[in-house]
Amino acid sequence: MRTPGGLSLRVDPRALIVVVVLALAACAASVVLIGTGDFPISTGDVLKTLVGNGTEGQEFIVNDLRLPRVIVGLLVGAALGLGGAVFQAVSRNPLGSPDILGLGQGATAGALVVIVLMSGSANQVAVGALIGGLVTGTAIYLLAWKRGVHGYRLVLVGIGVSAIATAVNGYLITKADLVDAARAVVWMTGSLDGRDWKQVWPLLVLCCVLVPLVLANARGLRMMEMGDDVSNALGVRVERVRLLLMVCAVLLTASATAAAGPVAFVALTAPQLARRLTRSPGPNLVPALFMGAALLVTADWAAQRLFGDGQLPVGVVTGVLGGVYLLWLLVTERKAGRI
Repeated sequence: MRTPGGLSLRVDPRALIVVVVLALAACAASVVLIGTGDFPISTGDVLKTLVGNGTEGQEFIVNDLRLPRVIVGLLVGAALGLGGAVFQAVSRNPLGSPDILGLGQGATAGALVVIVLMSGSANQVAVGALIGGLVTGTAIYLLAWKRGVHGYRLVLVGIGVSAIATAVNGYLITKADLVDAARAVVWMTGSLDGRDWKQVWPLLVLCCVLVPLVLANARGLRMMEMGDDVSNALGVRVERVRLLLMVCAVLLTASATAAAGPVAFVALTAPQLARRLTRSPGPNLVPALFMGAALLVTADWAAQRLFGDGQLPVGVVTGVLGGVYLLWLLVTERKAGRI
């Protein structure tokens, strides 16, 4: 497809249809989720309230209480889906997601340091999680470096770092007093409860900066899946592009963890489900982004409605679904002879 300005774009019709369907599904799930709660609101009333025609009570419930939670869920899901797609493309391995590489555990360690050792506020916990994710990502990159960063080495180093971070998190929990330990465990589950506009704006700003930066380097990422030598021959500055994309993916993952806690397995499953729907080679960055958003808001609705009167944190639902998916993926990869 060529634009009047001379810019040419390659458009895959199937991938475009998948993106549109996923975007509509995310929007529909968001509207249903906004209407869900102790004070149910019909879909029509939710839509009227969103355009400013609701009653005063509906305006308060929708705009002040439920809309920020849904927006955080969409942004967190999108950030995890895109970050997972980048890491899987860089490592050229379906297991190369932030969940497996230990970025979530590293961000959790940063948050636990603030909770347990400093009794910090919610904003300080978010900053701690962001710093923990960045430190973990830097450590993985440096440890995996040997005349470049290669896929299996990155995954193996990430698994080791993940084990260390998990041990550190367990140690911090055992040393915390009862109140801080309970607070830490709730945060570690991954939840959207209590999210308001204070969590929306920082995450939205980061996504507005990082998502275009990742998409602008999508061509280089696609070339890198053919190998470093071929990419260099095609004019891609491999290590520069790889480092830039990894920094962006680490920031996306860490910021999502800072906003909602370590929500499990969205970064692992969203890119793979998107690729199976589009049946298209390459990283499928945009489909993975929308798949992550749709998955998380749908899981949050399920956590609120499918377990009787008790509401579960969204991380419990994504953990169960993601664990089943991981087992299926491992069996599939083993049968294919790739692991």
